[in-house]
Amino acid sequence: MKFFLIDDDVNIINILKLIIENRNLGTVIGYSTNGIDGLEDIKTLTPDIVIVDLLMPLMDGISLVHKCKEENLDISFIMLSQVNSKDIIGKAYESGIEFFIQKPVNAIEVENVIDKVCKSLSINRTFYKMQNLFIKEISTNINDSAPKDEEESKENSFMLKLQAVLQKLGIMGELGSKDILTLVEYLIKTNQSVYDFTLNKLCKKFTDSPKSMEQRIRRAANAGMINLANLGLEDYMNDSFNEYSNTLYNFEQVKKEMDFIRGKVSSGGKTNIKKFLNALMFYSKD
Repeated sequence: MKFFLIDDDVNIINILKLIIENRNLGTVIGYSTNGIDGLEDIKTLTPDIVIVDLLMPLMDGISLVHKCKEENLDISFIMLSQVNSKDIIGKAYESGIEFFIQKPVNAIEVENVIDKVCKSLSINRTFYKMQNLFIKEISTNINDSAPKDEEESKENSFMLKLQAVLQKLGIMGELGSKDILTLVEYLIKTNQSVYDFTLNKLCKKFTDSPKSMEQRIRRAANAGMINLANLGLEDYMNDSFNEYSNTLYNFEQVKKEMDFIRGKVSSGGKTNIKKFLNALMFYSKD
């Protein structure tokens, strides 16, 4: 990954550069000590990830992120600040950042955050580049001579990963969780993309009441988004919130659900079921 650093403190820039390069996290392709110059350099250098300070002269970090998002630049943002106000941190996330790191900079925290952002960026770019087609990286060409227990072990492995994700979303107890596992398992085993079917057509493969199955799946996925939104309201730095709000769901919709819970809007966020299922397939092979 290519990194661009923006901070009015050169010492912070040097620390970040050492962490990124010494831990083989990527390449620092440039830096700036103010937002205005940084914005121009970003447009020219097109980094993958920008680490930007919140409070800077000329242009603050939130304004810079807003401007980049307005121009649809394919960049992920990590914000740094000594500020610990929940309102300001909330505004930072609303602007479109992926993670917020509080100063002083901690090398382990920076590495963990960058790993998560790289993972999220990879997932989102996969969706975009393949234009809603699942990358068929899961091998289904199992050697006929392979022992049966080895095959079962592989199956159990991806099912356990799927169940772990649903558990973190707090929806393993939902009726639709079993239906979700059934669909994802089928798509993985047959090496097919969820985008090759309508949800109704997919459900028909397993039941004579596809509408009921589809409703159960939608309710379970939506319950997961509601749970994530509540986690985000309690703690923006929650690992599950940061991991899944921008992969299993659209962050804008999760944010809308948060606003709905707080009574700021009249309706909550919506769940893109195909995006949800497709991301689960990705996590199953991670």
